[in-house]
Amino acid sequence: MKKSTIIILVIVAAVAIWAISAYNSLVKMEEGVESAWAQVENVYQRRADLIPNLVATVKGYAAHESETLEGVIAARSKATQITVDPQDLSAEALKKYQAAQGELGAALGKLLAITENYPDLKANQNFLELQSQLEGTENRITVERQKFNNVAKEYNTGIRKFPKNILAGMFGFERKAYFEANEGADKAPVVEF
Repeated sequence: MKKSTIIILVIVAAVAIWAISAYNSLVKMEEGVESAWAQVENVYQRRADLIPNLVATVKGYAAHESETLEGVIAARSKATQITVDPQDLSAEALKKYQAAQGELGAALGKLLAITENYPDLKANQNFLELQSQLEGTENRITVERQKFNNVAKEYNTGIRKFPKNILAGMFGFERKAYFEANEGADKAPVVEF
């Protein structure tokens, strides 16, 4: 074999090894995004699972607050019907999902606000435990959303960096959307007494 043929084969082999390694790292990052998304859905599902118990507990004390209770049930139903395919984490799909979850959060806020009118309910051990679990779940949601955003950022950066962006384009790796603050979150709520 000629020396030039050997050099060409070595270069081709080096490029092939790099391409395989780069592709595998992109796959690993994409799987990380999908795994983080699954965990986000998991904590939202935990919240959705706690709601019927919370509503049932409140219902016994605040039966005439049916409008608020029905609002929570409707928001939960809507939030659990909207799903996002991990392969299509587009900004539009994520925004729709986040809006439904935001409606559920607002409905839960109303539900917890009416409990202030029922001292017996506030002292009920089942209610206190459910409220504590719900608060913990809300904190988990925040943590998992942040983890998802971090993993999505790493992935988005990886598919945009040269020369991996060439492979990403060839093999259809697309940007993933981020969770963003809800509209109006930048304004402090007005508290009136």
